[in-house]
Amino acid sequence: RALSLSLSPPPFCYHLHHLRMNACAAACSSSLLHTLVSPYLHGLKHPSLSITNLGFHEEPTSCLRRAPRCLWLCRGHDAARVAVTEEYKPSVGQKFPLDDVIEAQQFDRDLLSRIFEVAQQMEVVEKDSCRAHILKGYLMATLFYEPSTRTRLSFESAMKRLGGEVLTTENAREFSSAAKGETLEDTIRTVEGYSDIIVLRHFENGAAKQAAEAATIPVINAGDGPGQHPTQALLDVYTIRREIGHLDGIVVGLVGDLANGRTVRSLAYLLAKYNNIKIYFVAPDVVKMKDDIKDYLTLKNVEWEESADLMEVASKCDVVYQTRIQRERFGDRINLYNEARGKYIVDKKVMHVLQKHAVIMHPLPRLDEISLEVDADPRAAYFRQAKNGLYLRMALLKLLLLGW
Repeated sequence: RALSLSLSPPPFCYHLHHLRMNACAAACSSSLLHTLVSPYLHGLKHPSLSITNLGFHEEPTSCLRRAPRCLWLCRGHDAARVAVTEEYKPSVGQKFPLDDVIEAQQFDRDLLSRIFEVAQQMEVVEKDSCRAHILKGYLMATLFYEPSTRTRLSFESAMKRLGGEVLTTENAREFSSAAKGETLEDTIRTVEGYSDIIVLRHFENGAAKQAAEAATIPVINAGDGPGQHPTQALLDVYTIRREIGHLDGIVVGLVGDLANGRTVRSLAYLLAKYNNIKIYFVAPDVVKMKDDIKDYLTLKNVEWEESADLMEVASKCDVVYQTRIQRERFGDRINLYNEARGKYIVDKKVMHVLQKHAVIMHPLPRLDEISLEVDADPRAAYFRQAKNGLYLRMALLKLLLLGW
């Protein structure tokens, strides 16, 4: 890796950024490190610079899984010191509380609020991203076993906006060693050798948890079959807060494919963190919300109700969250898919009864469940919602790799 130097005012501190150390670094001799680093220091031609002492600064072992060691090069002069460290490296005590992002249940209200604060800061970073070096020297691997546009591109854009780099495979199910029969665990153990964080989308429920158990670097679940999509739920809640202004006391209508929609499942888990929430479920009979979510909401004292009348529900809601009927989850049951598709459509009639402050959201892609005529209405928030995904994912990458 390339090394860079920066000089700060006395006491002088010369940083050699992005020198990534692994467990083998501890065995490296002082003389070798002196040989590696001295030419860069001597190149500064500073008259008082010399190295008289060299050694390791060890971090607590609890931080070693996700954070590389720092090397400290100390010289005897009282007014100066030289450090080999990583740029923007958080100090001990600033570690993000999660090693991986696998499911919505991992988050509580306080953590959500703090993440949203960082996401809002990322809006500023994104506007000047050509000069952002927060994750310079880090590599993100995106492994997508299912098609994706927004999730994959927003993660890759987020990493690049922060100064990092991306390794990607768009269709890992066909164009990776998975096609040869390689297990997910073996793929993860291999890919983690090339990267610092893995973003995984998989067709099987539970695959993200399986990957995280095999990995020694952070894993982010970008959707696992009909299971969960936690980063989508995070950006959804972030969007609701920005659009409505608050999260307690809101009424939300979840519409469409609630049985197979991992986005609505994760969103329901997060909404349950807030007070006085009411959720309406509006879905064709064949794709109604599953009992595990209903039972969870009941356990958390969240009021919920099933309805077949989208117009009535829309008139009561602060947020109507529409989803598409997912053809890929029906297999050969084409007749059931055709029965469900097109039953609930957000059009001008729905917008007419929608409250003035309310919004329409959609995780996208859409088919015909939101009419194109709705796009011009300022209450159509789904493209703003997609943009918020960039900021939220920038925040998560920064927090998982560097801490607060």
